Amino acid sequence: MNDAQADMDVATGIAKHLHVSVSGCEAVPENLAAPEGRSLLAPRRVDSFTSKLSSPSSPVFTQEHKGAVMNYKGDPIQIGQQITQILLNSPDPETVLLKIADVLGKSFQADTCLISSVASHQATPQTVVWSADDHTGLAGNLSEVRSKLWMLLNPLLEDNLSNSEPLAISDIHVIETRFAVEDPVRAVLVIQTKFQSRANGSIVIGRSQALEWTDVEKGLLKAVADSVAIAISQVQLQRQLRAATQYQTLISQLTMAIRSAIEVNQILQMAIAGTAQALGVERGFILLLKYVDPLFKTRSLTKALPKAKVTVACEYNTGEQAAISESGSALGESADNISSEQSSINPLSSTLPSSFLLSDCYLCQQAFQKAPEPVIITDKQDIPTSNGFDLFDLETMPALLMVPLESQGTVLGFLVLQHHQPRSWQSEELELVKWVSAQASTAIIQHQSIRVRQDLVEERTAQLQRSLEVQAKLYDKMRQQVEQLRQLNQIKDEFINAINHELKTPLTTMSVAIRMLRQAELPPERRAKYLEILDQQCTQEINLITDLLTLQKVESKKSPIELQKIDLKQVIQNLAEPFAKKWADKGLTLEIESPTRSLMLQTDSDSLNRILEELLTNAGKFSEPDSIVSLRVTHQVSQKVNQIALCLTNTGACISPTEVEHIFEKFRRGQVAIQNAVQGTGLGLALVKSLVQHINGAIALTSCPIEDTQSCETCFTLTLPLVFDLTKI
Repeated sequence: MNDAQADMDVATGIAKHLHVSVSGCEAVPENLAAPEGRSLLAPRRVDSFTSKLSSPSSPVFTQEHKGAVMNYKGDPIQIGQQITQILLNSPDPETVLLKIADVLGKSFQADTCLISSVASHQATPQTVVWSADDHTGLAGNLSEVRSKLWMLLNPLLEDNLSNSEPLAISDIHVIETRFAVEDPVRAVLVIQTKFQSRANGSIVIGRSQALEWTDVEKGLLKAVADSVAIAISQVQLQRQLRAATQYQTLISQLTMAIRSAIEVNQILQMAIAGTAQALGVERGFILLLKYVDPLFKTRSLTKALPKAKVTVACEYNTGEQAAISESGSALGESADNISSEQSSINPLSSTLPSSFLLSDCYLCQQAFQKAPEPVIITDKQDIPTSNGFDLFDLETMPALLMVPLESQGTVLGFLVLQHHQPRSWQSEELELVKWVSAQASTAIIQHQSIRVRQDLVEERTAQLQRSLEVQAKLYDKMRQQVEQLRQLNQIKDEFINAINHELKTPLTTMSVAIRMLRQAELPPERRAKYLEILDQQCTQEINLITDLLTLQKVESKKSPIELQKIDLKQVIQNLAEPFAKKWADKGLTLEIESPTRSLMLQTDSDSLNRILEELLTNAGKFSEPDSIVSLRVTHQVSQKVNQIALCLTNTGACISPTEVEHIFEKFRRGQVAIQNAVQGTGLGLALVKSLVQHINGAIALTSCPIEDTQSCETCFTLTLPLVFDLTKI
């Protein structure tokens, strides 16, 4: 008997004890069969599975054949115990299949081992790949290996594994030309796992060299397939329960967030992150539409695309989660490192444009036209190549779910989820994503409604504020006008009183003088005195009327200017003597300070004389007795000016700053003049200001307190151009 025949006999003996046939007859170990009528989703505790596995179900070997198998590849009993321990000691279901793949790969002395759980309405699919040392060349190409294996094996599994027998391929390159010569996987051994008579996954053992798989290896794989099937079911149940918990948590969080009126951006970020984590996908983002036509509400009957701008509101990424699932090439790696996820929520990722046109994105157009139904892509091969704009990177993320955000027929945007490998989107997942999309749409509409109300409130508030400001200005204007009217009324009363005094007093004096002159026996000297009084009072009345007429002419600019060259020193000297006599009784002294040379200027002589007379008269009225009135004359010459400055200073009662501002106004009399009953009408300084402007001059007043006294030094500063500028008339 040759070696091949001996191996065949050994395998046949082992197969008898395993209750299987190497010729392809269907058999399942009796102690691994599930009771009839039991369903995976029937209500029961999760640990019911692990309790069944506490004494693992394994094929029964005779002692002679058991030793032969152990020496050849591995011990099914030991493998079953290791699988049980993995199930009992692994808190994270995501790491269980990878650890089992590690056990199987080492037991079969393989270069790679792939375990995949199939999708169903109860659980999402999961695929893990284990590889041996890096020298095989597999560790750096796990994603490529897995993708190529499934492209080839999926149709083969459907066609050849329905009888639960392993499928052995000695050289995959022979039957699949898409595998290049340099591809590391050559020989594969595949079996479909079944739990309760239903296929729930597959096991793939791979070698980097082409070889013929022996019946012993096939039998060993078949022997451990049931334990792996139970492990897959356990993992699926744990993932299902965890997903249910995540679903409920997500629903509760979104409900509370919407009720709490949290900022819509936070709600959208919470929605996309929670949904992606609950479904276990690597990428998700929310797109919002902004229509060019704000009145666009519904899609047209022709389904013509509107002009709209698509904005990426937020994005979720888990990082290189696909690589994490494939990177555990040795059991020594900790479960924490294998299952860790570095997820991030970004308002705007660098991998996505911030905005683009709806017409630039093929899938966005499809989702818009298909709304309210979602766009479901299990694999990028299911759709034609997109035209022009590749937003979704289907080469890296081939599975896509795109659910519209909709409200009353208007598409507000899209919720997009993507996975790094092909996957079937389960009905429970679709229902969850639709619910999340509805909640996100509600949050968007609620935010827009609140924003509209806020804008309306802000607009009304702004209008009210403007109205209040206008009312305040009107009130202030009205108050100013009332105050001006009050002041004008007061000025009017003061003017009437002054005019009454200035007119009535001279007239009374004149009337008395006339009556006295009528006396026949009046002495001549008394008659002369009364005639002088009549002359003075008549002159005073004439001057008052003349001042009023002159002021009216000057203000109306009807007063002519008679320019002539005059000597200012002579004009001042002519005025000094009469005023010295007038002030003698009050003890006032006029001191004049001027340049020694004559000061010739071109101006209107009458206006200048009237200005100086009025200023000297005013100084005499309000100066303290026995004080000095100073008149200082200077010639100011520079590049910009050539003028004469006259400063008339006297010591007397203080003038308040408020009175200084209004002192040159008509009929305005200071409080000192009113309180001390100083004779005057309030026209003098108003006439001075008008005459000064008439001859192109300027006048200013200052009243500064004198230290340690209650008096002030009052100074009128008059500036006159040396040469009259006719252009300023």
